[in-house]
Amino acid sequence: MAEDNFFERVYIIARQIPYGKVTSYGAIAKALGTARSARMVGWAMNACHNMDDVPAHRVVNRKGLLSGKHHFDGTNLMQQLLENEGIEVRDNQVVDFEKHFWQPEIEL
Repeated sequence: MAEDNFFERVYIIARQIPYGKVTSYGAIAKALGTARSARMVGWAMNACHNMDDVPAHRVVNRKGLLSGKHHFDGTNLMQQLLENEGIEVRDNQVVDFEKHFWQPEIEL
């Protein structure tokens, strides 16, 4: 199934996000050569909640908002995980987003 393959490609990139860094759904989509599929990346991140090796908490929206936080157990788990990595979050948004942003490599 093509969707499974896409999701796995998303997870390969997500696993590369360094500790203490974040990236966006759109940046992952662009790295996969499917720049208009940020929403599908979001679906992939939502579908990986039982995969401990995929750091989904490090994927935020293009403005640094924790838009996927309601998919984590507990009310502030996504924020707590990011703060444990030294990333400050205020009002559900990464502070100094550009400083913490990690750009995935673009596939050619």
